[in-house]
Amino acid sequence: MTKALRVGLMVPGSNTTMEGEMRGFLPPGSAITRIGIPPSSAPLTPATMPDYQAAVVALAAQHFSRTTHDLLVYGCTAAGFAAGPAGDAALAAALAEATGLRVVTTARAMVLGLQRLGAQQIAVVTPYSDAVNAQLEAFLADGGIGVTRMDSLRAPDVAALCAIQAPEVEALARRTMAPDCDALFIGCTQLPTQAFLAELARDVGRPVLSSISATAEQALRV
Repeated sequence: MTKALRVGLMVPGSNTTMEGEMRGFLPPGSAITRIGIPPSSAPLTPATMPDYQAAVVALAAQHFSRTTHDLLVYGCTAAGFAAGPAGDAALAAALAEATGLRVVTTARAMVLGLQRLGAQQIAVVTPYSDAVNAQLEAFLADGGIGVTRMDSLRAPDVAALCAIQAPEVEALARRTMAPDCDALFIGCTQLPTQAFLAELARDVGRPVLSSISATAEQALRV
């Protein structure tokens, strides 16, 4: 049996989903310390990303270390896409240096999980705008994964995002998935998915991953 883990979790301050759903994927007795990342004062762009990431690293150094935790999870999916594969990897390295911990980022965990499945063409469901969806698609393409079908709940703001319920996510996922896709990915650590992932995978006959399930799987691997 996998031992209980002490997980440091960094998510957007508004995130109300990831901590609870992560617990369901981790070994019994695991402990999660959640730290909410304050919103950036400006939209995340290549120009503003360095300051945002520096603030994230400084926050992590204040709260996490080898003496208190086993690993650090950076659960900001859209920010990972905005940084791109190289930027996401650089942030993971900076977090590891600042805390001494092994680091899992949700964006990278998504790619690794789909690669382990051998998925090459997938369906994707998100709550994002078209611009963020394009960043997600580019992040996947860098890992050799194509997007055959994609649809979004297109939450216009944080309040709308946090109001999305599991039945809405499941319904969109079922409409989006099709036999020409190797797997289905549900992006965003705010979306609740744990209650229906296993049943949905059985019904569609293909693997189904979410940002949270992929992150938890990678946490267990490292």
